[in-house]
This record gives sequence, structure tokens and C-alpha cells, in this order.
Amino acid sequence: MVDIKQNLTRKVLAEEIYGLPVDTTVAFSNRNGNYRGGMEKRQRRFLKKLYFLPPFLEEGERILFVTTGCSPTSFVEQMFTGALLHPLKRALFVITNRRIMHIPTTQNLRYRCSVAQILYADCRQICIRRSTLVAKYKSGRTEKFRCIAFRGRSKARALLKNVTLEARTSPVLERSHLCPSCTSPLIKNYYACPNCSLKFKHKAWATFLSIVFPGGGYFYARHPFVGILAAAMEGVFVLLLAVALDALWICFPKVPDGLYQAIAVCAIALVMQKLTTAMFSGKCIAEFIPKKRRVNVNVKIVEAQRAQPKPEEILSTDWRSR
Repeated sequence: MVDIKQNLTRKVLAEEIYGLPVDTTVAFSNRNGNYRGGMEKRQRRFLKKLYFLPPFLEEGERILFVTTGCSPTSFVEQMFTGALLHPLKRALFVITNRRIMHIPTTQNLRYRCSVAQILYADCRQICIRRSTLVAKYKSGRTEKFRCIAFRGRSKARALLKNVTLEARTSPVLERSHLCPSCTSPLIKNYYACPNCSLKFKHKAWATFLSIVFPGGGYFYARHPFVGILAAAMEGVFVLLLAVALDALWICFPKVPDGLYQAIAVCAIALVMQKLTTAMFSGKCIAEFIPKKRRVNVNVKIVEAQRAQPKPEEILSTDWRSR
């Protein structure tokens, strides 16, 4: 039965699944290359979530494997967020024959109109260590993508061992984001697409809203559930601070022992909560979240861009004309 299914998989190798070019002999098999029905079922479930991806893929690019994990997270962030890491940093990782597409999502893997890429050519080393995808870039930076799904982790590890890191690099030599409207590369810390002028949410607004409104930064970054939790915690700290100040007003000048310390602890806890909200909402905004809730790819712009000659084609043409 396994051999029959393997043969069937090979026959549909060149076919598209949900409009995506998938190497099914790789995607539907385990790390030893044997077909697994459970693997195919999971891969099809992930591929269905990638309905927006075809315009982002290049000619000849094939999807080898899809898995889940979290966006780049430092150890400090992981310690602070704890159980909230998944709702804040959930992402899909699409391993192709040329790069890894990093796609931030909601907790239930819904598209957030944010797409990034890690070109193999931009990496000095890329591998999976335990549950972490480690990308060491030629720019000198290192990013760690934690919580790579246990199912398929060994498969992804085996695939990344065989990728070649020698090819044409990108100008940034590290992970870069792509515009969800025209698929053009975006500029770091510049919150508008240089090609189609699509506007993105800004870190400064996330910080301002985090300070002014309880959980405001999370709501701005479109994490309402986490925003509600943060607002509830801030509300508790404000209430405790108000009670302590009221007690100070009533008892003054005979202040009970420890009341000043209680006021200081409540105030510090409130400030720390707001700073934490500002920091983590800013990290979410750094993944280029558009101001528009829904953004569709402008196919005409993408086709026009791809019709233009590539730099190497221009150089080869000039060379032949001499």
C-alpha cells in the first residue's frame, strides 16, 4: 500500500495544490522519504492556509515542507511572555528549494497580511537546534525562531542540512519583509512600501497607545485577546494603587508601617506592565502589519515587475552587445 501511494504521489509531482507548486514526494513523506498519510493530511491543512502565497513565489520555486513555530524571540521575551508567546508570535514557515518564507499568523494560523523571507544565500548557517530554528546571516546578525512544531521537526532539520548557501544574495543579507500588496522588498524601520506606498502600523503609535490606554499597544497590533489580559492586569494594579493612596489620605499623618512600600510596589508594577506592553506590541509591529485589515495582492503590479529584466539579464545583454 505504501508503494502504491508513493507512486501516486510521484505522478502528481508537477501538479499544484491549492494553486501552490508543491514537491509532493518531499512534502508528504517522512525524513526517510517514505510516504505518510498523516503527514499529507497536516501538509494539506497548512497549504490551505497559504491561499495568498502564489504571487510571492518565483518561477521554478517549489514548496518542500510547511511547519509552525514562533517569530524571532529572545530569551528575555520568552521569559516575560510565557504562555502568551504562541498568541503573540505564532507563525508558519514555508521551506522551499530557494528560501524559507516566514509568515506571522494569528493563534489559529490566519494570515495577518505579513510576509518575510530568509534566502539561503543570505545565511552563513541555517539549522534547527532542538526546537529552535537558528539563522546566522552574512550581515552578522543571528535570529532564533523558537517553538518549531515537534511533528515534522526532524524532517525540517534534514531538509535544511541539504540546502545550498551559495547563490545571489539580497542587498540586506538577512531576513527581509515583502509587501503584501506588490510583493516588493520593504525597508527596515520605514513603514510604507517604496513601490506601491502601502502604509504599515508604526512602532511610535504602539508605544503611545500602550502608555495612554490599558493594553492599547496590543489592540493596535491586532492582538485583542492579549490586549484584554493586559488591560485587566493594569486595572488590578490601578485599583490597588488607588486603595493604597486612599488609605494614605485617610491615615495621614499617622501612616501605617509598609503603606509607602505598598504604594511604591503598585506604581512600579503598573509602570512595568505598561513598558512590557509597549515593548512586545512594538515587536509585533516590527513584522510590518498593514493599516488596512485586509490587503490583496495587486496582480498587475506583480506582473509588471516580473516583466522587467533582472540585473543579471541586463548585464548579460550588455556583455553580448559589445
